[in-house]
Amino acid sequence: MPNIVAGKVAVVTGAGRGIGRGIALMMAQEGARVVVCDIGASLDGAGTDIGPAQDVVNEIKKADGEAIASTLSISEPGNADKIIKSAIDAFGRVDILVNNAGILRDRIFHRMSWSDWSDVIAVHLHGSFNMSRACATHFREQNSGSFVHMTSTSGLVGNFGQANYMAAKLGIVGLSRGIALDMARFNVRSNCIAPFAWTRMIDSIPAETEEEKARVARFREMTPEKIAPLAVYLGSDCADGISGQIFSVRNNEIYLFSQTRPIRTLHRSDGWTPEKIDAQLKGAFASSFTPLDRSTDVFSWDPV
Repeated sequence: MPNIVAGKVAVVTGAGRGIGRGIALMMAQEGARVVVCDIGASLDGAGTDIGPAQDVVNEIKKADGEAIASTLSISEPGNADKIIKSAIDAFGRVDILVNNAGILRDRIFHRMSWSDWSDVIAVHLHGSFNMSRACATHFREQNSGSFVHMTSTSGLVGNFGQANYMAAKLGIVGLSRGIALDMARFNVRSNCIAPFAWTRMIDSIPAETEEEKARVARFREMTPEKIAPLAVYLGSDCADGISGQIFSVRNNEIYLFSQTRPIRTLHRSDGWTPEKIDAQLKGAFASSFTPLDRSTDVFSWDPV
């Protein structure tokens, strides 16, 4: 099989390190020309550094690939337009967008500040919208395109101290689904990946008990590069017909997640009062309530 994304142009955000770097490198390896987007900030979003993005570009070029770097912040809508324009100016088109960039501001909720909340939402959710919207017109005009968004089991399942991150990542699921519905008529696909990988983000998660420390040690086996094959596949024409889905990669495993649908119903022909609800709801629904699990409770076995 020839390179799976040969001739395509891929824009990858947060591509200077970790998962984004792995995706950018494999996109190039599989024939795509790549725009490597990364402001070079610290994990909490502070500072800028052109080094990480340019290092990935240099690595791609060293392997005879084509790439350019961008260090513009995706949280600004105007910057997203400029990034996509740079892709078109350099390579003539844009075919794949991977929304991977993100920051963390972990705080227990009663101590979470407005900036902790708004800065995380701005990069993850607003940034994903900004970049997707900047691509959308081009995808529509060429009647093709693929969005790959990074969500998280923190949002899909749950985690302590991450209400901001969870809200952003679950919001990205809604964004992806909305894009998939609105743009299906233009042959445009949109999917999510919830990655398990040892990155700066995982490294920041507190590990206090011996059990948590042992589990984090096992996480180190899940390298960021393991996420790239699925991201590249979803960006390729081979993934035709796959849209609006949520996948996960965990070392050598690929998962397909279910999506929210009604599971139980109660009906009274005479209508409801709070007292009638109290008399019936718990007994009817309690066995089907979703428990307050964390991601590690659901994925309780070691990576395969």
